[in-house]
Amino acid sequence: MSQKFSILWADDEIDLLKPHILFLEQKGYEITTVNSGVDAIEEVETKNFDVIFLDEMMPGMTGLETLQQIKQLKPQIPVVMITKSEEEHIMDDAIGGKIADYLIKPLNPSQIWLSVKKILQNKQLIDTKTTQSYQQEFMQISMALGDAQDHQDWAEIYRKLTFWELEIDETENKNMLEVLETQKAEANSSFARFVKENYLDWLEESNTDKPLLSNKVMKEKVFPVLKNHKPLFFIVIDNLRLDQWEEIESLLSPYFLIAEKETYYSILPTTTAFARNALFSGMMPLDMARFYPNLWEDEDSDEGKNNFEEDWIRINLEKNRLPIKFSYNKIIQTNQGKAVLDQFHSLVQNDLNVLVYNFVDMVSHARTDMKMIRELAPDESAYRSLTKSWFEHSSLFDLFKKIHHGGFDVIVTTDHGTKKVNKPYRIVGDKNVTTNLRYKQGKNLNFEAGKVFEIKKPEEAKLPKLNVSSTYVFAVEDYFFAYPNNYNYYVNYYKDTFQHGGISLEEMIVPIVHLQAKKG
Repeated sequence: MSQKFSILWADDEIDLLKPHILFLEQKGYEITTVNSGVDAIEEVETKNFDVIFLDEMMPGMTGLETLQQIKQLKPQIPVVMITKSEEEHIMDDAIGGKIADYLIKPLNPSQIWLSVKKILQNKQLIDTKTTQSYQQEFMQISMALGDAQDHQDWAEIYRKLTFWELEIDETENKNMLEVLETQKAEANSSFARFVKENYLDWLEESNTDKPLLSNKVMKEKVFPVLKNHKPLFFIVIDNLRLDQWEEIESLLSPYFLIAEKETYYSILPTTTAFARNALFSGMMPLDMARFYPNLWEDEDSDEGKNNFEEDWIRINLEKNRLPIKFSYNKIIQTNQGKAVLDQFHSLVQNDLNVLVYNFVDMVSHARTDMKMIRELAPDESAYRSLTKSWFEHSSLFDLFKKIHHGGFDVIVTTDHGTKKVNKPYRIVGDKNVTTNLRYKQGKNLNFEAGKVFEIKKPEEAKLPKLNVSSTYVFAVEDYFFAYPNNYNYYVNYYKDTFQHGGISLEEMIVPIVHLQAKKG
């Protein structure tokens, strides 16, 4: 043990604990002993300790009373409560007092040592184990990248990479993060090739070996749950990636059981106008534009790209012969979230409640435009943390608690994810070309072939076209499109920002989770 840890042990029968104290000293710990709560407080006032052992049944000031004063003096010091009593109220009071551990006499040396090790070296031990485990799995993931045959293999690879990203993020020095980021970049490169080779085949109705795509989500994952004959909440958090969902899920675990947790593939382009409208309408963009031209709006339309979501949902329900009562709410501002909470009693009268929360999407755009937000979320880890912090204090979390209290089901998903872009890719087009950084739609597009996915016949990708010679070009990996004029300014402005519209694991493979309220 490289660092010498210091322990304070307060017990009115401290002399009887000499064998335990000698055992810990042999293990390299420095022990200070006192006979009372008062003496313990005096020591804490003048010295620093890494952990404190407190006997509960001391005469005069009890262990619980001592604990209360220690927490006021130095709340960060972990305290282990030791008692002969197994009475539940003492345990409850001790746990309520934010103790680090609770031991019941008679003690044995290994029990004490384990408690100390768990408290003082927990982080270090977890860091070491995480690093070793990822190193072992690194080769397995690398082999899986070479062997990946279908959309399920890629979804599994992405789940594994996300798992290790979150695990490594919890370690102190994050020394394996660079290795993981390199492996993730390699995975995205291979995934882009896979999508180029298979995407158009997935759109063939006769193809049975294809992933669940945006336009089939409600039919396959939402509508069947309506048969449970109780209100269903369908929550779409715009721009939510799998890693961000994992952070949110940990906050929801006290309230919900996971009935089903899967991923689906967002259609291209991975944007609101295309992917979310396909999600709600149950149609591909080409059919939306063809059959409902009054509702279809292109990405750069002055009319806005998602003004008709409630209409699309209604059309989808009618098409599937579901004459049910539903509500639709889009939450962009705080007061809208509060309004939803206020009308919760009326929402539960509906069969289906669809709610769209736009916060994560707004953060990604604000991070591009505002230096302060970029400072707050300089990397993937901070971006996740910002999402989690928002959710923890949001009206959406309050809504989840109300849903839990009512005993209802929730299906949570998103329309697409987002990718942190780093590499500019030169492209030239006329003034009518779409402004999105991860895909371009227009005529006379000039670009270097290679690191893009070009669709020359949009109808093959079930996409509408602005004019007869329109084509679509999608960025892959962490590239973003940049025009030659004002090139350096443009590149510096958008480098290291989170964008969507193109092809990456993060944008295309997104979570869909069915939650059931826990009882009690």
